Amino acid sequence: MIEIEDIATDPKRVRILDGAMKVFLAYGYARTTMDDIARAADMSRPALYLQFKNKTDIYRAIALMLLSRSLEQAKTALAGEGPFAERMMRAIDEALISMMRTVHASPHGAELLDMKSSLADLVGCWRGRLVEHIAKAVQSEAARNGVDLAAKGLSARLLADMLLDGLEGMKTRISHPDEQRQAAAALIKVIDLALKAG
Repeated sequence: MIEIEDIATDPKRVRILDGAMKVFLAYGYARTTMDDIARAADMSRPALYLQFKNKTDIYRAIALMLLSRSLEQAKTALAGEGPFAERMMRAIDEALISMMRTVHASPHGAELLDMKSSLADLVGCWRGRLVEHIAKAVQSEAARNGVDLAAKGLSARLLADMLLDGLEGMKTRISHPDEQRQAAAALIKVIDLALKAG
């Protein structure tokens, strides 16, 4: 099983991935060569091949790095200070909406996102971990408010899945980040209402 939150933090690999991301955003995946990536990482092509076998390997490693950062940001935001809805909004904004800003801003962003089907295993694992973090925050808030979710026909896991499913559907309809934030805030408000006593 892939462990999203346990990516290696080898500075050389991180430098390669950061450089490769810049090149992919500038030229697109198809036009980027291993030479381009080696230059962006300030290393020789043979040294690059010692770290990664090909461009696809690098693309997957970039995805793993971004997904790991996303989970860490969500976890930190959910554990932070402030009302539940604000912490949840911060988590969604930092882990999902803002994270994709640079990809969407690139003229090659659509090409990079179209390739996400090759990352289904990573995205599935990431989503599962994100649901766990959100469900834990929902359960904690329900307990703090003295709310029995089961009595309402709900569960923390169901609410977490509902939030992520809603956000996924929203992305197909809304592309502007500010409008995505408004829609996300509305979804979070519904969950927040379910976590109030009464």
